[in-house]
Amino acid sequence: MTGPARSGKSEWAEILAMQSQKVVIYVATAVENSDDKEWHQRIQQHKQRRPQDWVTLEVPYELSTLLTDAKSNNCLLVDSLGTWVANLLEQDELIWENIVREFLETVQLVAADVIFVAEETGWGVVPAYSTGRTFRDRLGHLVRQLGGISEEVYLVIGGHVLNLGLLGSPLPSTRK
Repeated sequence: MTGPARSGKSEWAEILAMQSQKVVIYVATAVENSDDKEWHQRIQQHKQRRPQDWVTLEVPYELSTLLTDAKSNNCLLVDSLGTWVANLLEQDELIWENIVREFLETVQLVAADVIFVAEETGWGVVPAYSTGRTFRDRLGHLVRQLGGISEEVYLVIGGHVLNLGLLGSPLPSTRK
């Protein structure tokens, strides 16, 4: 699922994970930084919403490895792809393309149910800085490609959930 900041993406993902009737593994791509009080508070809000029986794993880089090891009785909730992209932003373009290729290939073979949360960053002005443009473009391309191979794609905006598979059609270049 995708959408802007504070739209309810994570909450919708948590509802879907609970409905899966599987063992939920919350995959946090963020790394907690005790020096950043506001970041710590955001992470705490996410933790407080989650059921106690969910397993939480911090996986800031190796998502493909985690997906490969997932079992069919698991539901992985990956929150978020934007943070994962940011964690890998310093990789040059060729390395990044290889990471994405491996990731997308792995996603198609994973035995578990997987729910990805991704931010939408391209709805505003073009960032004035190269790093911002790289982040926006990498995340946008990744979400588009992932949407093309996903069974369901949701847009969460303004506290409302839209099932894009029911409301729209994928572009030919993003079909399975």
